[in-house]
Amino acid sequence: MKKLEALLAWGGIKKDITCLTLSALGLLASIFHLLPLPLDAAWVAILLCGVPILLETVIGLITAFDIKADLLVSVALIASVAIGEIFAAGEVAFIMQLGALLEDLTVSRARAGLEKLVHLTPRTARVLKNGSETVIPARRVQVDDVLRVLPGEAIPADGVITAGATSVDESVMTGESLPVDKAVGDLVQSGTTNQFGAFEMRAVRVGEDSSIQRMVRLVQSADAGKAKIVGIADRWATWIVLIALTAAGLTWLITAQVIRAVTILVVFCPCALVLATPTAIMAAIGNATKYGVLVRQGDAFERLSQIRCLTFDKTGTLTYGRPQAVAVRSAVPAISNEQLYSLAAAAELRSEHPLGRALVDGCRRQGYFIPQPQQFIMLPGLGVQAVVDGCTVLAGNPVLLSDRGIAVPTGQGTHYADQGCTLIHIAVDGAYVGFAALADTLRPSAAQTVAQLKDLGVAPLLLTGDHPQAAGHIAAQLGITQYRASCRPQDKLQVISDLQHQGRPVCMVGDGINDAPALKTAQVGIAMGGIGSDIAVDAADIALVRDDISALPHLLALSRRMMRTIRTNMAFSMALNFLAILLAMTGLLGPVVGALVHNAGSVVVIIHSALLLRYHYRPASHRP
Repeated sequence: MKKLEALLAWGGIKKDITCLTLSALGLLASIFHLLPLPLDAAWVAILLCGVPILLETVIGLITAFDIKADLLVSVALIASVAIGEIFAAGEVAFIMQLGALLEDLTVSRARAGLEKLVHLTPRTARVLKNGSETVIPARRVQVDDVLRVLPGEAIPADGVITAGATSVDESVMTGESLPVDKAVGDLVQSGTTNQFGAFEMRAVRVGEDSSIQRMVRLVQSADAGKAKIVGIADRWATWIVLIALTAAGLTWLITAQVIRAVTILVVFCPCALVLATPTAIMAAIGNATKYGVLVRQGDAFERLSQIRCLTFDKTGTLTYGRPQAVAVRSAVPAISNEQLYSLAAAAELRSEHPLGRALVDGCRRQGYFIPQPQQFIMLPGLGVQAVVDGCTVLAGNPVLLSDRGIAVPTGQGTHYADQGCTLIHIAVDGAYVGFAALADTLRPSAAQTVAQLKDLGVAPLLLTGDHPQAAGHIAAQLGITQYRASCRPQDKLQVISDLQHQGRPVCMVGDGINDAPALKTAQVGIAMGGIGSDIAVDAADIALVRDDISALPHLLALSRRMMRTIRTNMAFSMALNFLAILLAMTGLLGPVVGALVHNAGSVVVIIHSALLLRYHYRPASHRP
């Protein structure tokens, strides 16, 4: 049985397209008698398209007593061939195989993201023992081992810094783009990246207990628990089979004409019903593509139509994910704000820290002159020291100034700090002179997008690893009343799981590796495709290729329109089938004509689904 299943799975979509092409040629040859063959050319369609359906039906019944729409198709195929209606059998097989191909094209199961996440696990570690350094596989690190981590290396285990100071890129775990300054006594996590200074640490959690391995397990468990949508025709398969067989059996008993019974089986084959869903999904995907949206999971739109709560990550999703200088304020009359800006940018000119680069870029955009520093020293975890025009300039956090005996006046920058800004305090020749405030900036379309989602009846929720002040400030700007700050990956996953257990289907929108578990466990995961990590994109069902969150309201409205289209297609196909049954019972419809009638129904379903390609969401405020 396993060998038979493997044989059916061979070739995939390319094989299906080849079989359908040859089958279509065979049916055309059968209609117009183009080939001088002793057998009807429609046998090509029966063998290439019908036999796989028969085999899959048998496998399903034997292994799991799985009743699908294919069971009725198989019965109709056998009955049609038995009474010599070869074209009718071939046509039914062709249409059903076409529907299966469309479903295959709309359903993809990407699993590359988990592999990439596993590859983030550090491979080696530098262990210090008896005064010497030894490089060993990271999996062999033991609790209480003393490790050395150099700039640019991934931290191999969770632990506590025992010597040195640095800045660590924790975006893997928190999603926040700004490095975090670390010093003796601070915790560091495996998988995060040491950016500047070398340091020593004592391992606390190692191997499977480390942060990065817990992240892998979160993604695996979320993926395993995510419900898959079952095809509509297969959901109703038992009733379809029962009604068709009952109608055919009664007709045969009453009229004693087997051809009428076979015609009922042929016309009741759920071809249009099978096409109702995949054709609408294909059209919706085509529509979404025009808006820069990549749909990675075929049933994502069906799940998206049920969404009532949409959770946002902050950094890189609602914001650009990179700091910008929002204010530079002098604290002394002798130095203007513009002069302070140039002085601070000169001190940071050779810095590799994102905050320093943001300060320099902002100064250049303002058109201010930036002098070249005569000396430059990077102070990991603290800031920078430089000599500019003969003056010693310090730019960094309050600890840097305090270590040099310089006090930061009370209240300096408090207003900006309360809004979630990061402050760089500046001193010249041992005296405090002012500060620069830097913050992530909102995307221009963020507020309008949130407002339109509310109009569609979707409640926005902000989930961020940032501190509460920054989260509250961003939420207030966007009109989001609910937010959670300081969220770790497992916290985001837990919030989404709790909401869904309360009967509120959730869509998660994020961009970072730390969002991958939440993207997996949500009813629908949407990733930023441009700036987002590969792992986040692979974990998501939908990717915004242009990083344009303004497409979200259109996607939501499109998914709901798609479901209305599917329901209309279903109602039409079932009505057509019952009408055809009545005509077949009275003898007004034969197998061949019956096959053509339900073929015409399939064409109507395809045309109706194609109208989704032209759908465009118009917000309530834009409607006449």
